[in-house]
Amino acid sequence: MIEHVIIVAGGTGSRMESSLPKQFQLLAGKPVLEHAIAAFRRYNPEINVVVVVPAAYEDYWKAYPTEFAHRVVTGGASRFESVRNGLAAIAGDQGIVGVHDAARPLVSRATIETCYRTAAAAGNAVPVLAHVDSLRRLEGTGSMPVDRTAYRMVQTPQCFSLPLLRRAYTAPESAGFTDDATVVEAAGEKLHLVAGNRENIKLTVPADMKLAEALLQTLL
Repeated sequence: MIEHVIIVAGGTGSRMESSLPKQFQLLAGKPVLEHAIAAFRRYNPEINVVVVVPAAYEDYWKAYPTEFAHRVVTGGASRFESVRNGLAAIAGDQGIVGVHDAARPLVSRATIETCYRTAAAAGNAVPVLAHVDSLRRLEGTGSMPVDRTAYRMVQTPQCFSLPLLRRAYTAPESAGFTDDATVVEAAGEKLHLVAGNRENIKLTVPADMKLAEALLQTLL
């Protein structure tokens, strides 16, 4: 089975309090994006890697001396557009394609493998984790507890058969499309949830970088 991955690195990372987008900041001496690419190359050295970056940083990333072959594609005005651009860069209509956030450089090989194998068998796979904290829902000026066992935290890579994801992304963009799973679900597909890994955090604020530094060695 042919395997592809679109690594979405099109954000500006404004909450990271840095002029350099978080995907290009150094984590253990290498850019966050480099770690994300490496995770998929460790899983499958032959995987087709497409990286989507902001237009303003395309030349910046192309000049970086990465050790992993990949194609660089210009990002769009939204995540939806960026993924669509990434899909357009994949030749043919065969195989499994994963979509992964560059800001999740600590995804484990086990999570990646589970997602691709499940998508190959069932058409799609979405990694999730159970909540460990109590949850409350805001209502007016107050709040109320909710059953945390009824909720899951969603991660990436989200994997799909390539024809399925292409078909789903022919839909017009919607505010309800928060990730690729919601796009595919809107196309009428049932989602298959699989186990993610706790270390697969999304780098959002400066403290996340410190946590990622501590966690990185556990995955290598």
